[in-house]
Amino acid sequence: MAPTSPPAAPPAPHALCLLRLSALGDVTHVLPLVHTLRRAWPQTALTWVIGKGEQRLLEGLPGVEFMVYDKKSGLAGMRALRHALAGRRFDALLQMQVAARANLLSAFVPARRRIGYDRTRSRDLHGLFVNERIPDRPGIHVLDAIGSFCEPLGLRQERVTWDLPVPAGAHDWARAQWADDGRPTLVISPCSSHVLRNWRAERYAAVADHAAGRGWRIVLCGGRSALERETADAILAAIRSPALDLVGKDTLKQLPALLARADLVMTPDSGPMHIANAVGAKVLGLHAASNPARSGPYSDRRYCVDRYDDAARRFVGKPAGELRWGAKIEQEGVMDLVTVDDAVAAFERRVADLG
Repeated sequence: MAPTSPPAAPPAPHALCLLRLSALGDVTHVLPLVHTLRRAWPQTALTWVIGKGEQRLLEGLPGVEFMVYDKKSGLAGMRALRHALAGRRFDALLQMQVAARANLLSAFVPARRRIGYDRTRSRDLHGLFVNERIPDRPGIHVLDAIGSFCEPLGLRQERVTWDLPVPAGAHDWARAQWADDGRPTLVISPCSSHVLRNWRAERYAAVADHAAGRGWRIVLCGGRSALERETADAILAAIRSPALDLVGKDTLKQLPALLARADLVMTPDSGPMHIANAVGAKVLGLHAASNPARSGPYSDRRYCVDRYDDAARRFVGKPAGELRWGAKIEQEGVMDLVTVDDAVAAFERRVADLG
């Protein structure tokens, strides 16, 4: 029997609009979908309505027009988007965010087909703003759920690639931060914007001291917020080993280049976790408030600490398997379930794999 050729892609739409405003980690999950669409339909115009900081991270992504919506602009910003899109018509809107603000903003996008989430994942009146839905597949990672937005268009996301746009100057900056001397490097990005996902500074310091005792270089990174500076200062006060403090010193374009140099990135469920994964870094993810199977580093979770089931039993009174998929357990003290020994064991798994 003659080999069969793969099915041809359905007819190319003229223009598609993607709506995903935030956050940094979640917009990295959209990148594989963008590449899937561009491989199938290189001539299709792609417009992405996105948040301000997220656009800075992804600036330079080939074949995508960004339209920035600043959430601080409220209804005036929504009217500005409608004005900017006047006279345009999209074959479909991919409405990939269910928050009330994003739902309302989507109403200003002129599109005949309006593809949104399945009913299980809908909230904030999401169903009123869409007329088609992606398949309901419980138990899949956020990235795969976002990838399924191409299915109503007749495609499937069969390959996951990120190709995060990182300029050469950002790599030059990252290379200048420490010498290529053969020492492995542990980069600690200690803060999530969800503060109840964050770990104690003295526990980060204890793991850093263990790593330094094994000959590893310790690097701290993070943004310019007061919380990140205070957390870094508390780690530096508790640590006994030298550490390179880069908190507040990089840009969103330099961050991926910095994380790509790490032999291991230790972080809670956060934007840097997913950026690190997107550039190929291995991640020691600290999970209790969220389920790593749903929102952990997509490519490799071998070095993650998973106390999500313990958190469900302790704070909700039932095993994780009985919770709604994606349920967060962001309660005071939940991250204390992740012990220093847990993180050291995860670190040692990475040491063993590096040989």
